Amino acid sequence: MISLIVVLLGVVLQLWCQNDSPELQNTFYTNKPEQKTLLYSEDFNDHHCNWRSEFEIPDQSSMRLVDGKLDVVAAKGATIWYKNLLKGNISIEYEIWVVDSGGIYDRISDMNAFWMASDPANPDSLLYRDGKFSSYDNLQLYYAGVGGHNNTFTRFRKYHGDRIKPVLKEYTDDNHLLTGNTCYQVRITLINGIICYYLNNRLFWKFEDKNPYTKGFFSFRTTNSHQQIDNFRVYQIVK
Repeated sequence: MISLIVVLLGVVLQLWCQNDSPELQNTFYTNKPEQKTLLYSEDFNDHHCNWRSEFEIPDQSSMRLVDGKLDVVAAKGATIWYKNLLKGNISIEYEIWVVDSGGIYDRISDMNAFWMASDPANPDSLLYRDGKFSSYDNLQLYYAGVGGHNNTFTRFRKYHGDRIKPVLKEYTDDNHLLTGNTCYQVRITLINGIICYYLNNRLFWKFEDKNPYTKGFFSFRTTNSHQQIDNFRVYQIVK
């Protein structure tokens, strides 16, 4: 009798898993690339020479190395550009913390990023702006705004280079917002025009772009916050 109950429970569990909603099944990273080759690696143990900061209030902000991490304190708007131009099918991966330890700019908000960013007038040139969020509106890029506006929403945008930057996806529930002093593993993939953003292996959005950006620059983006980054990697993907 006990063995029959165990068998029946197994069948029920199997049917329940099979009938789980497609949305839930697709929230985790299971479709791994067939092949990926490491292009760039940044561990922040002894230098950050491949990164350039743009601070809206530079005299109250900083980018430095702290305990083997890239430590960014932003009094207001801040963009931390990676100097290498990225091209083709790639995966951008890193760990990031939003610091909440009582510092003057410790605020749980705006764990953001730009990627495949370029100036339409000079597509291969390094980008120079002043750290103010609106100064990037004339660029072409993809944008993740995680925990924006005091951790009230998470958004995905595509900037068209003409100050048009529609919101393509938005969340306001707690499952898509931030927790302070937490290690977040970010993975951003661009494969044949399909853009995906994963946070701790959970798919936040998948966007099939009919006119994708295939090259550009990456940056961390935030405002009025204190964040730390480690184990930055860029892989070329063969699919």
